[in-house]
Order: sequence, then structure tokens, then C-alpha cells
Amino acid sequence: MSNIVNADSAPKAVGAYPHARRAGNLLFLSGVGPRRPEDNSIPGNVLDATGKLITYDIEAQCRQVFANVRAVLDASGARWQDLIDVTVFLTDMQRDFATYNRVYAEYFTDAQPCRTTLGITALPTPIAIELKCIAMLVSV
Repeated sequence: MSNIVNADSAPKAVGAYPHARRAGNLLFLSGVGPRRPEDNSIPGNVLDATGKLITYDIEAQCRQVFANVRAVLDASGARWQDLIDVTVFLTDMQRDFATYNRVYAEYFTDAQPCRTTLGITALPTPIAIELKCIAMLVSV
């Protein structure tokens, strides 16, 4: 079995990297953003006529990023409960943390991985959130 995972039901990577990679019983997900897999759009983004971002909906982006993480986990044979560490990158910590934290709590009720949340100045595409996850696989 290959240690590289690419999920057909997740958005295509924006660079030269797989969705995830297995190493022993660990699964390392590449950074997962909130783009929709069917059309590469970003939920909640409002753009002006020139394509410049005017505003965004952090809740819509959170829900999509969690759906994308789940798609990569599913393609890897892992489950939501297998997540052991989640690093979250927010481009506007002050504005978005409370909403993100509320939505995060909806998805992580029983399974509560370790979590680190970082405020950063930008991500490579016009997204407000990205997750970097590690899961422990029961069987590889």
C-alpha cells in the first residue's frame, strides 16, 4: 500500500504535495483549506468586480474545512476520532476566534485531539482558515 494519499472527494492541492502521507501508524495531513471540491470556490467569500476579497464568512469556511479534513481521513481509512493533533491557522484571530472555537466544539465533542491555534497574516489563497492534522491509524 502506498504511503501517499490523494482524496478524490477533497479539493485538489494548490501545490506539489499529497493530501496526506502515512508514516507507520501515523497519518499526516497536508494543510487543508476550505475550498469546495466540486468547483474550487471558497464558501462565504465576497469578491469585488476585480476579484479582490471584500469580506468572508468564517463559519462557512470552518464547516467546509472540517468537511475537507473528513474527506481526506475517509480516503485514508481513518476516522474523525483518530485525529490526535490539530494545528489551526487563522488570518484574523481577533475577529474569527470565537466563531471558529464555537464551530470547532460542534465537531470535536467526544474525540478531542490536542490543538494549537495560531494567528497569521496570510495564507496562499484568499482563505481565512487552514488546518494541519495528525491522526493515529488503528491499522495500516
